[in-house]
Amino acid sequence: MITHKLLSALPSIQHAFFTRQGGKSTGLYAGCNVGLGSKDDRQTVLTNRSYCMSRLDPESPPTLATCYQVHSADVVTVTGEGLPEQPKADGLVTKDANVALGVLTADCAPILFADPQSNVIGAAHAGWRGALDGIAEAVIGAMEGLGANRSAIRAVIGPCIAQRSYQVGTEFRETFLAEAEDNGVYFAPDDADRKFRFDLAGYLIARLERSGVTAAWEGSDTMTDSQRFFSYRRATLAGEPDYGRGLSAIMLRS
Repeated sequence: MITHKLLSALPSIQHAFFTRQGGKSTGLYAGCNVGLGSKDDRQTVLTNRSYCMSRLDPESPPTLATCYQVHSADVVTVTGEGLPEQPKADGLVTKDANVALGVLTADCAPILFADPQSNVIGAAHAGWRGALDGIAEAVIGAMEGLGANRSAIRAVIGPCIAQRSYQVGTEFRETFLAEAEDNGVYFAPDDADRKFRFDLAGYLIARLERSGVTAAWEGSDTMTDSQRFFSYRRATLAGEPDYGRGLSAIMLRS
């Protein structure tokens, strides 16, 4: 599993960006596939999710809360009462220490948030649509609703598709330019006619920093590293019928 110094420096926080290594899945999902929405064996996926929680906190594995992710800007608050199974949303926040907030990705950006002063944490699944619609800002706002101070929040973007691997068309770029002309800086010209390369992590970092949050990207490219990460785009380009999902999780220490 991967950690980042921005969150590792916080003694009240435990976090991890899990790779596909380990776990019990085989075939297309070989390793630690945690996607209940995949066609992998459901019991194997649940075993993999439990394995991740035992690595996150070996002494007292937490309950894992995740969403049925729909590329929205919707956020769910998790309490000690638990979380309804797979609510449709793309962000989670909590101030309770008995739960790990998790997001599933296979090229989209996982974002883990923590305010160590107020002991409030959050997690977001940010594909391009969710990023554009404001999922990061929605999580920050929900954390403030639990008492967080945005100036104290630290946010880390985990492994996701990097700009060099994210080819998009003119129409995609125009969608972002319609929001703000300045968004053109996140698109590099491609050799292919009327194609560009989109910097998802850079775009998210800028939005987080404009919100007053200290932010960083872990730096790994899910598309090019098949040994460590699942990738929707890689699977699609290879003509594979399905793909696994990786887990990113954060929790408050008791």
